[in-house]
Amino acid sequence: MAETARTGFVWHEIYMWHDTSGYAGLFEANEHIQPYRHYEAPEAKRRIRNLLEVSGVLEGLLPINAVQPTDADLLRVHTGAYLDKVKALDGKHGVLDGETKVALASVKIARLSAGGAMAAVAAVAEGRVQNAYALTRPPGHHATPDEGLGFCIFANAALAARHAQAVYGLDKVAIIDWDVHHGNGTEACFYDDPSVLTISLHQDNLFPQDSGRIEDMGEGAGIGHNINIPLPAGSGDGAYRYAFERVVLPALQQFEPDLIIIACGFDSSIEDPLGRMMLHADSYAMLTQMLMDAAHELCDDRLVVIHEGGYNPMTTPYLGLSVVETLSGLHSGISDPALAAHKATAGQDLQALQRDMVDAVVAQHASLAQSLLTV
Repeated sequence: MAETARTGFVWHEIYMWHDTSGYAGLFEANEHIQPYRHYEAPEAKRRIRNLLEVSGVLEGLLPINAVQPTDADLLRVHTGAYLDKVKALDGKHGVLDGETKVALASVKIARLSAGGAMAAVAAVAEGRVQNAYALTRPPGHHATPDEGLGFCIFANAALAARHAQAVYGLDKVAIIDWDVHHGNGTEACFYDDPSVLTISLHQDNLFPQDSGRIEDMGEGAGIGHNINIPLPAGSGDGAYRYAFERVVLPALQQFEPDLIIIACGFDSSIEDPLGRMMLHADSYAMLTQMLMDAAHELCDDRLVVIHEGGYNPMTTPYLGLSVVETLSGLHSGISDPALAAHKATAGQDLQALQRDMVDAVVAQHASLAQSLLTV
């Protein structure tokens, strides 16, 4: 499709072998909960890769092999005590929290998931591609320096950011998280660090609860460099566009990153079981294009997309295809068969409550002398 790939793609079938069986949704099966499947199951992600192949887009992407991170790589973000805790579960069955299952191969696979994010950064930093998509599993944005949470074992995006800084000298990294759940782990990794801008757009008070508040803006030298945009349930295309125009893009302009990382959750989409937002395939293409334009202007096109959530195996593949087509400039002509219905759903336009929430973020940050946002 393209003589020279501008987009790299990280994938390995082993990511799909992280075993979360024995659950029904979020809960371990027992005598009162009939076994079914964990929400964080392989199919939604595997079907993204399959649709990329069937569409012909995959052949125009540069394959990127995940690296095997060392303990020193992981310790750039995680504490020694937490790493020891996780390593003790290698080859065993266990849990990190009630929702985060660890099976026999999970620790090895989670390390390779982090290594996939790091490899995507390497390919972009070395100029082998302009941008990259890391379709990895398990996800990472809920993992804090000392805790695994919400299906996440290692903090993939945070580790990728530290890899960019430590190995490639990309001093300032921005992480934009549009997963429907608050990126609490990424926030915790950089809460006092002005070299990493963290912005999370998420459904207000969904998960983790009492997390992702507007007033949580960082601390110490990092104050003003953590931005939370807790959007009301039911937010769609108009609300996210407004949040990008009022908050995300101005903050990036002021921060001037050397690299932009997207923590890419598709659970903000209209049919996802773990959120109540209304984004569709064209929404994700729009947001991707906005960040590509910002990366072109600010950091020589350096943009890395790291997969997070997205739990509807029927719709998620089309969302992934939309993002990868936008990144790569390759267009298959395939679209989500439900796209017209999703776009016509009432409430896609910006609503007053959504506008007020975004404006409150701007006002909160404008009160800080160190803020990246001005009015």
